[in-house]
Amino acid sequence: MTTIFHRFYENKNAFINPCDVTEPLPGFPEVCITTFSEIAIKDFVEKHTANVIAHLYSANGNIPIYEIEYADKKMGLFLSRVGAPACVAGLEEVIALGAKKVVQFGCCGILNQADADGKIIIPSSAVRDEGTSYHYIPGSEEISADSSSNDIAVQYLKKQKIPYVVGKIWTTDALYRETKEAVEERKKQGCIAVEMECSACLAVAKFRNISLLQFFYGADNLDSEKWEIRDLADFGLSLNDKYMTIALECGSAF
Repeated sequence: MTTIFHRFYENKNAFINPCDVTEPLPGFPEVCITTFSEIAIKDFVEKHTANVIAHLYSANGNIPIYEIEYADKKMGLFLSRVGAPACVAGLEEVIALGAKKVVQFGCCGILNQADADGKIIIPSSAVRDEGTSYHYIPGSEEISADSSSNDIAVQYLKKQKIPYVVGKIWTTDALYRETKEAVEERKKQGCIAVEMECSACLAVAKFRNISLLQFFYGADNLDSEKWEIRDLADFGLSLNDKYMTIALECGSAF
């Protein structure tokens, strides 16, 4: 697999391109907000004015893309599917529709309680322990986040005095193969959290030349003798208004 992952093809024209299945939508919002919790999306839509302007289609079902307004700015809102390949497919199609800047947030597992517990987590970089990113940029162990996008989030969190940390993320394809040995190795690398899409989405952003701002909130805890599920079961719904406000404020400043 090392040979396959390091055999990068520079040609940007693929056999099937996003533009082959998705046409640009006139007036599509340049800034989009996306998260991974369907419950969180439904909760927001029920409380605010949101109009369906497009859909993402797959065999798993159709995902509506909403147009919302915040701080006098129109933005898109859509659900990202869990897992790097599915998430990236949706991101590609949203970019093809017309998105230029994306704010993406979701839950993660805590690997370093002392640094990350109870804080908003902003990725400085991500360990590429997934397969999708290697089809977008040449092979490397890590991928860096865009510092200018991170600065937007940091400025808002500082202003609101919301605890945060900027640090390295571990992106993995296999949540049920986060072994003790793998966790310890990633912790030694400096990873403070683990999730499944960060590095792949960063690669797409670089490849498609769009701005991507990501942040995460800790759900379950892996920095203990036994796994602690904590609030993973509610997918962040209890603090959804807080997380969505952060995303919207970042989107309005983009």
